[in-house]
Amino acid sequence: MNVLSQIIIGLVAFIHIYILWLEMFVWTSIGKKVFKTIPEDMFDKTKVMAANQGLYNGFLAAGLIWSLLITDEVWSINTAMFFLNCVLIAGIYGAFSVSKKILFVQAIPAILGILSLLL
Repeated sequence: MNVLSQIIIGLVAFIHIYILWLEMFVWTSIGKKVFKTIPEDMFDKTKVMAANQGLYNGFLAAGLIWSLLITDEVWSINTAMFFLNCVLIAGIYGAFSVSKKILFVQAIPAILGILSLLL
């Protein structure tokens, strides 16, 4: 795997670790400042749901980090492609169902990672 792909995959993993942290640990404090479209009274009510979503983001990050640690080139690339495609699909769905901003935060970095692996 080339260095550019590794950097992009690391960035995508970092983004999802950050989302995990927001949704699992600081949802009712810092989360209110980040997710401004959600009414303030909903944060306490959705704390468990947000933590569950954060956990899924952690799984995406773990898979991407795992792909960087695999020494077999083909296995590493295939694993990265799988998790980047998962991020892309989640990003596209989130852009249509929640906010267009998700397209830029999740989907476009995933696309860049996929393209870096293909080129």
